[in-house]
Amino acid sequence: MLKKRIIPCLDIKDGRTVKGVSFVNLRDAGDPVALAQAYTGQSADELVFLDITATNEKRKTLSSLVERIARAINIPFTVGGGISTREDVSVLIGSGADKVTVNTAAVENPQLIAQLADEFGSQCIVLAIDAQYTGGDWFVCTNGSRNVTSMRALDWATEAERLGAGEILLTSVNRDGTEEGFSLDITAAVSEIVNIPVIASGGAGTADHFREVFQRTSCTGALAASVFHYGKILIPELKQYLALNNIDIRC
Repeated sequence: MLKKRIIPCLDIKDGRTVKGVSFVNLRDAGDPVALAQAYTGQSADELVFLDITATNEKRKTLSSLVERIARAINIPFTVGGGISTREDVSVLIGSGADKVTVNTAAVENPQLIAQLADEFGSQCIVLAIDAQYTGGDWFVCTNGSRNVTSMRALDWATEAERLGAGEILLTSVNRDGTEEGFSLDITAAVSEIVNIPVIASGGAGTADHFREVFQRTSCTGALAASVFHYGKILIPELKQYLALNNIDIRC
């Protein structure tokens, strides 16, 4: 069984780390390089970097910033935002990313997942699913969660695995930034229907929320931003708490 991972996320806008609620009302959360270094020192298991406005601004991810962060850390590093071609992935891997996330471009062209997996390996390709509960089901959102599609999140997760995605980063748009807890229902459903690792995202507010998502779903990682950025939860203390609750956590 895979050990559970604690993963801070750097949402980037204009070169700064930001955080909002349901992807809006963004506020500054600090320098991304300094935060990345701090999380490495706190024994974070991995780091995720999401250039949250790249797709809507029709530009590429900030590769120079990716390179600066990669030089400052020694943990696995996943990068996303505006990725739509093999050239985009090649640039980011060359800048120091270990994995990349695709979202909007993959929804628009699902074969992109297969193409990238064939060239770079499934282990490098993470499908980011931004899921919103509406009308009695969970649907996939694109364009920084501004657009709710008619695609069911569960259907997209299984299709992405078939196409070659090596991991799923599942964010509950409804809970993002609320600190009310992870959406356990969709996290459990996705992590049970696929055979690849699933990272839960959206809603972390307390150590108990991490305990619940690991005990009540099969996700292998839990991602958070604001509670780490603003010091509400310290990663070493969180890991100690989870270990005391018999969760197999990386030390």
